[in-house]
Amino acid sequence: MQSKIYQNIVSQIRETIDAEFGVMDDSGTIIACSDEAKIGDMNENALEIMGSDEKIKSTAGYSYYKIMNRNNLENIVFLAMDGELGIKFLSLITINIINANLSHEEKLDKTTFIKNIIHDNILPSDVLQKSRELHLSNNVSRVVILIRTGNTKDVSVCEMVFDVVSKLFPNKARDFVVAIDEENIVLIKELKNKDDAKEIDSIAKTILDTLSAEVMINVSIGIGSIAENIRDIKNSYKDAQSAISIGGIFESDKNISNYNNLGIGRLIYQLPPTLCRLFLSEVFSGELKPTDYMENKHDTKSESKEKLDNDTILTVLKFFENNQNVSETARAMYLHRNSVVYRLDKVQRLTGLDIRIFNEAVIFKIALMVKKYLDYSEEQTKNNRN
Repeated sequence: MQSKIYQNIVSQIRETIDAEFGVMDDSGTIIACSDEAKIGDMNENALEIMGSDEKIKSTAGYSYYKIMNRNNLENIVFLAMDGELGIKFLSLITINIINANLSHEEKLDKTTFIKNIIHDNILPSDVLQKSRELHLSNNVSRVVILIRTGNTKDVSVCEMVFDVVSKLFPNKARDFVVAIDEENIVLIKELKNKDDAKEIDSIAKTILDTLSAEVMINVSIGIGSIAENIRDIKNSYKDAQSAISIGGIFESDKNISNYNNLGIGRLIYQLPPTLCRLFLSEVFSGELKPTDYMENKHDTKSESKEKLDNDTILTVLKFFENNQNVSETARAMYLHRNSVVYRLDKVQRLTGLDIRIFNEAVIFKIALMVKKYLDYSEEQTKNNRN
């Protein structure tokens, strides 16, 4: 990451200085250079310079400037020019490199601080003091937007996502992009006013579209609750995690889930599975078990029992989308009205619930969501065992 910063500085300066120059690491390897072909090479005078007590030294037509950090060699800046003019140019280049180092260190300090808040690795009493030291506003509204790349462990994918999101939000003083691990990137977005808060979903959509176009990967994005102070960032992060998990269960066709818009899914997600099974048993109180009402994708046995097949469930969902209007549902599904009525009658026959009646429709809708949650819980249990 540092070598990229150095090379960017070198690329800007080489338009002004007509001589070879660059930066070495503490081993004498060139990590940035006006002649990019030399990146990765060992400078021929590196050992002599490292062994010298002089901070600035000229030898064999080159000038060298050692950058120290707490008495440890950090970098060596070199320029293919000696004499008084060479030393002046070398000093100017070195000032830019030192400033870049200071800026990077400050950014790392802020990033580490944000990570410690997210992971609850800092005492609440220390948060305010540390935020003052780092010149971070405490009582400013922020929101955590979590970008999850999926099951890929490819570090390069995470780096590409990090770079793209960082370019989208270049204001490092207000917005922070933090890599949590190989799969998760976090954007902590400062909200200046209520209008900014209204734009959170469109910001997430911009991130999704940009990553799809530039990195060509699908990501899941979770939007946390608004943190009114810097300590609440950890709660916003947890809510963003929950948004991705809950959205993956109840809104699996969507890539963006906002914690504040999850509705009843948030409530169901917090219920213990035993209570969910009890609810289904009470709703479907006939002779059949609750799971017998719905087609099981993993069930390979051939049974004669009539079930709520996928077509029927799809019809029910469309029926809900169209405000329990049979004609509109038939039109949306390109079906005859009688076909829709037949499937609704089938639901009533199997479950005892007439979803044309609002109260019974609500019960059935919740039952479908509870069933989804139970399927998810069982799948997670199996995965954990394996």
